[in-house]
Amino acid sequence: MATLTHHESATAEYLEVSPGTNRNFLLIIAAGVVLLVIGIIAAIMFPGHHEAAGVAHGAAAAHGAAAEHGGGHAGSPIWLKRVIVSLWHSNVFFVGVSAIGTFFVALQYVAYAGWSVMIKRINEAMSAWILPGGIIMLLVFGLSLINHDLFHWTMPGIMTKGSANYDAIIAGKSGFLNLPFYVIRMVVFLGIWWFFSERLRKLSLEEDLNGGTEYFHKSINVAALFLVLYAVTSSMSAWDWVMSVDVHWFSTMFGWYVFASWWVSGIAVTTLTAIYLKQAGYLRFLNANHLHDLGKFMFGFSIFWTYVWFSQFMLIWYANLPEEAVYYNQRLGGFNGAYTWIFYFNLAINFVFPFLLMMTRDAKRQMIMLKIVSIAILIGHWSDFYLMFMPATMKGDNGFIIEIGIALIFLGSYLILFTKRLSKASLVPVNHPFLDECVHHTT
Repeated sequence: MATLTHHESATAEYLEVSPGTNRNFLLIIAAGVVLLVIGIIAAIMFPGHHEAAGVAHGAAAAHGAAAEHGGGHAGSPIWLKRVIVSLWHSNVFFVGVSAIGTFFVALQYVAYAGWSVMIKRINEAMSAWILPGGIIMLLVFGLSLINHDLFHWTMPGIMTKGSANYDAIIAGKSGFLNLPFYVIRMVVFLGIWWFFSERLRKLSLEEDLNGGTEYFHKSINVAALFLVLYAVTSSMSAWDWVMSVDVHWFSTMFGWYVFASWWVSGIAVTTLTAIYLKQAGYLRFLNANHLHDLGKFMFGFSIFWTYVWFSQFMLIWYANLPEEAVYYNQRLGGFNGAYTWIFYFNLAINFVFPFLLMMTRDAKRQMIMLKIVSIAILIGHWSDFYLMFMPATMKGDNGFIIEIGIALIFLGSYLILFTKRLSKASLVPVNHPFLDECVHHTT
Protein backbone atom coordinates (compact mmCIF):
# COMPACT_ATOMS: atom_id res chain seq x y z
CA MET A 1 0.00 0.00 0.00
CA ALA A 2 2.80 2.41 0.89
CA THR A 3 4.17 4.46 -1.95
CA LEU A 4 6.77 7.15 -1.29
CA THR A 5 7.58 9.74 -3.92
CA HIS A 6 10.07 12.58 -3.97
CA HIS A 7 8.64 15.37 -6.08
CA GLU A 8 9.57 18.36 -3.94
CA SER A 9 12.39 17.22 -1.66
CA ALA A 10 13.86 14.25 0.16
CA THR A 11 11.11 14.39 2.77
CA ALA A 12 8.03 14.59 0.54
CA GLU A 13 5.60 11.67 0.92
CA TYR A 14 2.28 11.23 -0.83
CA LEU A 15 -0.57 9.07 0.40
CA GLU A 16 -2.15 6.76 -2.14
CA VAL A 17 -5.56 5.56 -1.03
CA SER A 18 -6.00 2.10 -2.54
CA PRO A 19 -9.32 0.87 -3.95
CA GLY A 20 -9.34 -1.71 -1.15
CA THR A 21 -9.19 1.02 1.46
CA ASN A 22 -12.07 2.91 -0.11
CA ARG A 23 -13.98 -0.35 -0.31
CA ASN A 24 -13.47 -0.84 3.42
CA PHE A 25 -14.86 2.62 4.09
CA LEU A 26 -17.90 1.81 1.95
CA LEU A 27 -18.34 -1.44 3.86
CA ILE A 28 -18.44 0.57 7.11
CA ILE A 29 -21.19 2.72 5.59
CA ALA A 30 -23.03 -0.39 4.38
CA ALA A 31 -22.81 -1.98 7.83
CA GLY A 32 -24.24 1.23 9.28
CA VAL A 33 -27.13 1.19 6.80
CA VAL A 34 -27.90 -2.45 7.67
CA LEU A 35 -27.91 -1.68 11.40
CA LEU A 36 -30.05 1.41 10.80
CA VAL A 37 -32.65 -0.62 8.87
CA ILE A 38 -32.66 -3.38 11.49
CA GLY A 39 -33.05 -0.80 14.25
CA ILE A 40 -35.93 0.97 12.50
CA ILE A 41 -37.74 -2.34 11.84
CA ALA A 42 -37.24 -3.41 15.47
CA ALA A 43 -38.52 -0.06 16.74
CA ILE A 44 -41.62 -0.25 14.52
CA MET A 45 -42.42 -3.91 15.22
CA PHE A 46 -41.73 -3.82 18.95
CA PRO A 47 -42.69 -0.34 20.19
CA GLY A 48 -41.94 -0.01 23.88
CA HIS A 49 -39.74 -3.13 23.74
CA HIS A 50 -36.70 -1.89 21.82
CA GLU A 51 -33.16 -3.04 22.39
CA ALA A 52 -32.62 -0.58 25.24
CA ALA A 53 -34.67 -2.86 27.51
CA GLY A 54 -38.02 -1.28 26.82
CA VAL A 55 -37.97 1.02 29.82
CA ALA A 56 -40.93 3.26 30.58
CA HIS A 57 -40.83 6.99 31.10
CA GLY A 58 -39.51 7.98 34.55
CA ALA A 59 -41.72 10.88 35.52
CA ALA A 60 -39.83 11.83 38.66
CA ALA A 61 -36.59 12.33 36.77
CA ALA A 62 -37.97 13.90 33.64
CA HIS A 63 -38.23 17.60 34.53
CA GLY A 64 -41.91 16.77 34.77
CA ALA A 65 -42.68 14.97 31.53
CA ALA A 66 -45.65 17.12 30.61
CA ALA A 67 -43.67 20.35 30.95
CA GLU A 68 -40.76 19.05 28.91
CA HIS A 69 -42.89 17.59 26.13
CA GLY A 70 -45.26 20.49 25.88
CA GLY A 71 -48.37 18.88 27.30
CA GLY A 72 -50.07 16.62 24.78
CA HIS A 73 -47.59 17.14 21.96
CA ALA A 74 -46.80 13.67 20.62
CA GLY A 75 -43.91 14.43 18.27
CA SER A 76 -42.64 12.03 15.61
CA PRO A 77 -42.88 8.23 15.87
CA ILE A 78 -40.20 6.88 18.22
CA TRP A 79 -38.13 5.36 15.42
CA LEU A 80 -38.09 8.61 13.44
CA LYS A 81 -37.29 10.68 16.49
CA ARG A 82 -34.37 8.37 17.26
CA VAL A 83 -33.08 8.80 13.71
CA ILE A 84 -33.28 12.61 13.94
CA VAL A 85 -31.64 12.76 17.38
CA SER A 86 -28.93 10.31 16.30
CA LEU A 87 -28.17 12.30 13.15
CA TRP A 88 -27.74 15.39 15.30
CA HIS A 89 -25.70 13.52 17.93
CA SER A 90 -23.18 11.96 15.55
CA ASN A 91 -22.91 15.04 13.37
CA VAL A 92 -22.18 17.34 16.33
CA PHE A 93 -19.50 14.89 17.44
CA PHE A 94 -17.81 14.69 14.02
CA VAL A 95 -18.06 18.43 13.31
CA GLY A 96 -16.48 19.17 16.70
CA VAL A 97 -13.64 16.70 16.13
CA SER A 98 -13.06 18.16 12.64
CA ALA A 99 -12.71 21.67 14.05
CA ILE A 100 -10.20 20.35 16.59
CA GLY A 101 -7.85 19.59 13.68
CA THR A 102 -7.73 23.29 12.84
CA PHE A 103 -7.50 24.21 16.52
CA PHE A 104 -4.48 21.90 16.92
CA VAL A 105 -2.73 23.43 13.89
CA ALA A 106 -3.39 26.96 15.16
CA LEU A 107 -2.18 26.09 18.64
CA GLN A 108 1.10 24.74 17.29
CA TYR A 109 1.65 27.90 15.24
CA VAL A 110 1.20 30.36 18.10
CA ALA A 111 3.33 28.17 20.39
CA TYR A 112 6.13 28.03 17.76
CA ALA A 113 6.06 24.26 18.23
CA GLY A 114 8.42 22.17 16.13
CA TRP A 115 7.69 18.63 17.31
CA SER A 116 4.26 18.47 15.65
CA VAL A 117 5.25 19.39 12.07
CA MET A 118 5.22 15.70 11.11
CA ILE A 119 1.52 15.35 11.98
CA LYS A 120 0.43 18.77 10.72
CA ARG A 121 -1.11 17.46 7.50
CA ILE A 122 -3.24 15.00 9.49
CA ASN A 123 -4.69 17.88 11.49
CA GLU A 124 -5.31 19.90 8.33
CA ALA A 125 -7.16 16.97 6.75
CA MET A 126 -9.33 16.44 9.83
CA SER A 127 -11.28 19.60 9.01
CA ALA A 128 -12.72 17.96 5.86
CA TRP A 129 -16.05 17.34 7.60
CA ILE A 130 -16.77 20.94 8.68
CA LEU A 131 -18.51 22.01 5.45
CA PRO A 132 -20.58 18.85 4.76
CA GLY A 133 -21.25 18.53 8.49
CA GLY A 134 -22.47 22.11 8.58
CA ILE A 135 -24.89 21.46 5.73
CA ILE A 136 -26.15 18.29 7.45
CA MET A 137 -26.59 20.23 10.69
CA LEU A 138 -28.80 22.84 9.04
CA LEU A 139 -30.86 20.15 7.30
CA VAL A 140 -31.35 18.07 10.45
CA PHE A 141 -32.27 21.15 12.47
CA GLY A 142 -34.86 22.07 9.85
CA LEU A 143 -36.21 18.50 9.87
CA SER A 144 -36.44 18.54 13.67
CA LEU A 145 -38.68 21.61 13.54
CA ILE A 146 -41.50 19.66 11.89
CA ASN A 147 -42.38 17.85 15.11
CA HIS A 148 -39.95 19.62 17.47
CA ASP A 149 -38.05 16.41 18.20
CA LEU A 150 -34.72 17.94 19.24
CA PHE A 151 -35.31 21.22 21.02
CA HIS A 152 -38.28 21.76 23.30
CA TRP A 153 -37.82 25.53 23.05
CA THR A 154 -38.87 25.42 19.35
CA MET A 155 -42.45 24.39 20.29
CA PRO A 156 -45.12 26.79 19.00
CA GLY A 157 -46.34 29.17 21.68
CA ILE A 158 -43.68 28.11 24.18
CA MET A 159 -42.64 31.73 24.65
CA THR A 160 -46.07 33.30 24.13
CA LYS A 161 -47.86 34.29 27.31
CA GLY A 162 -51.37 32.86 27.41
CA SER A 163 -50.51 29.94 25.11
CA ALA A 164 -51.23 26.39 26.31
CA ASN A 165 -47.55 25.63 25.75
CA TYR A 166 -46.25 28.73 27.53
CA ASP A 167 -43.20 28.19 29.71
CA ALA A 168 -42.04 31.21 31.72
CA ILE A 169 -38.49 29.87 32.16
CA ILE A 170 -38.00 29.29 28.45
CA ALA A 171 -39.68 32.61 27.62
CA GLY A 172 -37.03 34.30 29.76
CA LYS A 173 -34.40 32.95 27.36
CA SER A 174 -36.19 34.11 24.22
CA GLY A 175 -33.63 36.81 23.50
CA PHE A 176 -31.03 34.10 22.92
CA LEU A 177 -33.08 31.02 22.05
CA ASN A 178 -35.08 32.14 19.05
CA LEU A 179 -35.00 30.58 15.59
CA PRO A 180 -33.50 33.44 13.53
CA PHE A 181 -30.70 34.18 16.00
CA TYR A 182 -30.02 30.45 16.54
CA VAL A 183 -29.64 29.76 12.81
CA ILE A 184 -27.50 32.87 12.35
CA ARG A 185 -25.18 31.72 15.14
CA MET A 186 -24.97 28.23 13.67
CA VAL A 187 -24.01 29.55 10.22
CA VAL A 188 -21.51 32.04 11.69
CA PHE A 189 -19.81 29.47 13.92
CA LEU A 190 -19.49 26.90 11.15
CA GLY A 191 -18.47 29.60 8.66
CA ILE A 192 -15.66 30.80 10.93
CA TRP A 193 -14.36 27.29 11.48
CA TRP A 194 -14.49 26.45 7.78
CA PHE A 195 -12.92 29.74 6.63
CA PHE A 196 -9.93 29.52 8.97
CA SER A 197 -9.45 25.82 8.19
CA GLU A 198 -9.25 26.64 4.50
CA ARG A 199 -7.06 29.68 5.05
CA LEU A 200 -4.48 27.83 7.13
CA ARG A 201 -4.52 24.95 4.67
CA LYS A 202 -3.97 27.30 1.71
CA LEU A 203 -1.02 29.02 3.39
CA SER A 204 0.47 25.62 4.24
CA LEU A 205 0.26 24.40 0.65
CA GLU A 206 1.68 27.67 -0.71
CA GLU A 207 4.60 27.26 1.68
CA ASP A 208 5.22 23.81 0.17
CA LEU A 209 5.39 25.33 -3.29
CA ASN A 210 7.34 28.52 -2.67
CA GLY A 211 9.30 28.04 0.56
CA GLY A 212 10.50 30.90 2.75
CA THR A 213 9.17 32.04 6.12
CA GLU A 214 6.55 34.49 4.82
CA TYR A 215 3.75 31.92 4.91
CA PHE A 216 4.75 30.72 8.35
CA HIS A 217 4.44 34.21 9.83
CA LYS A 218 1.15 34.82 8.03
CA SER A 219 -0.10 31.54 9.45
CA ILE A 220 0.77 32.64 12.97
CA ASN A 221 -1.36 35.76 12.58
CA VAL A 222 -4.28 33.77 11.13
CA ALA A 223 -3.93 31.13 13.87
CA ALA A 224 -3.92 33.71 16.66
CA LEU A 225 -7.15 35.28 15.38
CA PHE A 226 -8.76 31.86 14.97
CA LEU A 227 -7.91 30.83 18.54
CA VAL A 228 -9.61 33.93 19.91
CA LEU A 229 -12.71 33.30 17.82
CA TYR A 230 -12.70 29.58 18.55
CA ALA A 231 -12.57 30.20 22.29
CA VAL A 232 -15.89 32.02 21.98
CA THR A 233 -17.59 29.99 19.25
CA SER A 234 -16.73 26.55 20.67
CA SER A 235 -18.34 27.38 24.01
CA MET A 236 -21.37 29.02 22.44
CA SER A 237 -21.83 26.14 20.01
CA ALA A 238 -21.85 23.77 22.99
CA TRP A 239 -24.62 25.85 24.58
CA ASP A 240 -26.60 25.93 21.34
CA TRP A 241 -26.13 22.46 19.90
CA VAL A 242 -25.90 20.39 23.08
CA MET A 243 -26.97 22.17 26.28
CA SER A 244 -30.15 23.69 24.87
CA VAL A 245 -31.71 20.23 24.47
CA ASP A 246 -31.99 20.42 28.28
CA VAL A 247 -33.51 23.87 27.99
CA HIS A 248 -34.52 24.25 31.65
CA TRP A 249 -31.03 23.32 32.84
CA PHE A 250 -27.70 25.07 32.42
CA SER A 251 -24.13 24.80 33.62
CA THR A 252 -21.49 27.51 33.39
CA MET A 253 -18.86 24.78 32.88
CA PHE A 254 -20.63 23.08 30.00
CA GLY A 255 -18.68 24.81 27.21
CA TRP A 256 -15.41 23.59 28.72
CA TYR A 257 -16.87 20.12 29.20
CA VAL A 258 -17.90 19.73 25.56
CA PHE A 259 -14.61 21.21 24.35
CA ALA A 260 -12.65 18.75 26.51
CA SER A 261 -14.56 15.87 24.93
CA TRP A 262 -13.97 17.16 21.40
CA TRP A 263 -10.32 17.95 22.16
CA VAL A 264 -9.27 14.57 23.51
CA SER A 265 -11.21 12.86 20.68
CA GLY A 266 -9.34 14.98 18.14
CA ILE A 267 -6.00 13.99 19.67
CA ALA A 268 -7.08 10.34 19.47
CA VAL A 269 -7.91 10.73 15.75
CA THR A 270 -4.52 12.35 15.15
CA THR A 271 -2.68 9.60 17.02
CA LEU A 272 -4.57 6.77 15.36
CA THR A 273 -4.03 8.21 11.88
CA ALA A 274 -0.31 8.79 12.49
CA ILE A 275 0.12 5.20 13.64
CA TYR A 276 -1.78 3.71 10.68
CA LEU A 277 0.24 5.83 8.25
CA LYS A 278 3.49 4.83 9.92
CA GLN A 279 2.57 1.15 9.82
CA ALA A 280 1.64 1.50 6.13
CA GLY A 281 5.12 2.81 5.33
CA TYR A 282 4.45 6.54 5.40
CA LEU A 283 5.79 9.24 7.75
CA ARG A 284 9.22 7.64 7.82
CA PHE A 285 10.55 10.42 10.06
CA LEU A 286 7.83 9.90 12.67
CA ASN A 287 9.39 8.19 15.66
CA ALA A 288 8.63 7.05 19.20
CA ASN A 289 9.33 10.55 20.52
CA HIS A 290 6.47 12.04 18.49
CA LEU A 291 4.18 9.24 19.60
CA HIS A 292 5.27 9.83 23.19
CA ASP A 293 4.13 13.44 22.96
CA LEU A 294 0.78 12.43 21.49
CA GLY A 295 0.43 9.86 24.25
CA LYS A 296 1.11 12.53 26.85
CA PHE A 297 -1.58 14.71 25.27
CA MET A 298 -4.13 11.88 25.42
CA PHE A 299 -3.18 10.98 28.98
CA GLY A 300 -3.17 14.57 30.22
CA PHE A 301 -6.38 15.68 28.56
CA SER A 302 -8.25 12.55 29.60
CA ILE A 303 -7.47 13.73 33.12
CA PHE A 304 -8.51 17.27 32.16
CA TRP A 305 -11.87 15.99 30.87
CA THR A 306 -12.34 14.15 34.17
CA TYR A 307 -11.43 17.28 36.12
CA VAL A 308 -14.12 19.28 34.32
CA TRP A 309 -16.61 16.40 34.64
CA PHE A 310 -16.01 16.06 38.38
CA SER A 311 -16.04 19.81 39.00
CA GLN A 312 -19.45 20.10 37.33
CA PHE A 313 -20.86 16.99 39.00
CA MET A 314 -19.52 17.69 42.48
CA LEU A 315 -20.85 21.25 42.63
CA ILE A 316 -24.31 20.21 41.48
CA TRP A 317 -24.39 17.16 43.77
CA TYR A 318 -23.23 19.15 46.81
CA ALA A 319 -25.66 22.05 46.29
CA ASN A 320 -28.51 19.60 45.56
CA LEU A 321 -30.73 22.24 43.99
CA PRO A 322 -33.64 20.55 42.18
CA GLU A 323 -33.32 22.66 39.02
CA GLU A 324 -29.64 21.63 38.75
CA ALA A 325 -29.72 18.09 40.13
CA VAL A 326 -32.37 16.97 37.63
CA TYR A 327 -29.67 16.64 34.96
CA TYR A 328 -27.89 13.91 36.94
CA ASN A 329 -31.10 12.43 38.32
CA GLN A 330 -32.05 11.59 34.72
CA ARG A 331 -28.72 9.89 34.14
CA LEU A 332 -28.45 8.16 37.54
CA GLY A 333 -31.58 6.11 38.04
CA GLY A 334 -34.01 8.14 35.93
CA PHE A 335 -36.23 6.36 33.39
CA ASN A 336 -35.97 3.10 35.37
CA GLY A 337 -32.18 3.18 35.19
CA ALA A 338 -31.96 3.35 31.39
CA TYR A 339 -28.79 5.46 31.52
CA THR A 340 -27.21 4.43 34.82
CA TRP A 341 -24.78 1.90 33.35
CA ILE A 342 -23.79 4.31 30.57
CA PHE A 343 -23.04 6.95 33.21
CA TYR A 344 -20.50 4.68 34.92
CA PHE A 345 -19.22 3.26 31.63
CA ASN A 346 -18.54 6.84 30.54
CA LEU A 347 -16.23 7.39 33.50
CA ALA A 348 -14.54 4.02 33.15
CA ILE A 349 -13.70 4.26 29.43
CA ASN A 350 -12.87 7.97 29.33
CA PHE A 351 -10.84 8.20 32.52
CA VAL A 352 -10.01 4.95 34.28
CA PHE A 353 -9.03 3.03 31.15
CA PRO A 354 -6.68 5.62 29.56
CA PHE A 355 -5.33 6.63 32.97
CA LEU A 356 -4.26 3.11 33.89
CA LEU A 357 -3.03 2.06 30.44
CA MET A 358 -1.11 5.27 29.66
CA MET A 359 0.49 5.89 33.02
CA THR A 360 3.97 4.62 32.15
CA ARG A 361 6.43 6.18 29.73
CA ASP A 362 6.76 2.98 27.72
CA ALA A 363 3.00 2.73 27.16
CA LYS A 364 2.98 6.17 25.56
CA ARG A 365 5.64 5.04 23.07
CA GLN A 366 4.07 1.72 21.99
CA MET A 367 1.87 1.77 18.93
CA ILE A 368 -0.39 -1.05 20.06
CA MET A 369 -1.15 0.65 23.37
CA LEU A 370 -1.77 4.00 21.70
CA LYS A 371 -4.10 2.36 19.17
CA ILE A 372 -6.14 0.61 21.84
CA VAL A 373 -6.47 3.75 23.96
CA SER A 374 -7.27 5.96 20.94
CA ILE A 375 -10.09 3.68 19.81
CA ALA A 376 -11.41 3.45 23.38
CA ILE A 377 -11.37 7.25 23.72
CA LEU A 378 -13.29 7.73 20.47
CA ILE A 379 -15.93 5.18 21.48
CA GLY A 380 -16.03 6.64 24.98
CA HIS A 381 -16.55 10.24 23.93
CA TRP A 382 -19.13 9.34 21.30
CA SER A 383 -20.90 7.66 24.25
CA ASP A 384 -20.35 10.82 26.29
CA PHE A 385 -22.30 12.81 23.68
CA TYR A 386 -24.93 10.06 23.66
CA LEU A 387 -25.37 10.67 27.38
CA MET A 388 -25.65 14.42 26.79
CA PHE A 389 -28.42 14.09 24.19
CA MET A 390 -30.58 11.06 24.82
CA PRO A 391 -32.10 11.58 28.30
CA ALA A 392 -33.42 15.04 27.36
CA THR A 393 -34.72 14.05 23.92
CA MET A 394 -35.65 10.36 24.01
CA LYS A 395 -36.37 9.99 27.73
CA GLY A 396 -36.79 6.24 28.31
CA ASP A 397 -37.18 5.41 24.62
CA ASN A 398 -33.45 5.32 23.89
CA GLY A 399 -31.70 2.53 22.05
CA PHE A 400 -28.43 1.64 20.36
CA ILE A 401 -28.95 -0.18 17.05
CA ILE A 402 -30.18 2.88 15.14
CA GLU A 403 -27.64 5.09 16.90
CA ILE A 404 -24.63 2.86 16.16
CA GLY A 405 -25.81 2.40 12.57
CA ILE A 406 -25.91 6.15 11.98
CA ALA A 407 -22.54 6.57 13.70
CA LEU A 408 -20.99 4.01 11.31
CA ILE A 409 -22.46 5.82 8.30
CA PHE A 410 -20.89 9.06 9.54
CA LEU A 411 -17.60 7.29 10.28
CA GLY A 412 -17.29 5.77 6.81
CA SER A 413 -18.25 9.05 5.14
CA TYR A 414 -15.77 10.99 7.28
CA LEU A 415 -12.94 8.57 6.49
CA ILE A 416 -13.55 8.93 2.74
CA LEU A 417 -13.35 12.75 2.90
CA PHE A 418 -10.50 12.70 5.42
CA THR A 419 -8.23 10.40 3.40
CA LYS A 420 -9.10 12.19 0.16
CA ARG A 421 -7.96 15.49 1.63
CA LEU A 422 -4.90 13.80 3.15
CA SER A 423 -3.84 12.47 -0.25
CA LYS A 424 -3.95 15.85 -1.99
CA ALA A 425 -0.63 17.13 -0.61
CA SER A 426 2.61 15.81 0.76
CA LEU A 427 2.13 14.20 4.17
CA VAL A 428 5.19 16.17 5.26
CA PRO A 429 5.16 19.99 4.95
CA VAL A 430 8.43 20.08 3.06
CA ASN A 431 9.26 23.78 3.50
CA HIS A 432 8.10 24.29 7.07
CA PRO A 433 10.86 26.20 8.92
CA PHE A 434 10.72 23.79 11.88
CA LEU A 435 10.84 20.59 9.80
CA ASP A 436 14.46 19.83 10.73
CA GLU A 437 13.70 20.31 14.42
CA CYS A 438 10.77 17.90 14.08
CA VAL A 439 12.83 15.24 12.30
CA HIS A 440 15.39 15.30 15.12
CA HIS A 441 12.83 15.61 17.91
CA THR A 442 13.64 13.74 21.12
CA THR A 443 11.86 13.44 24.47
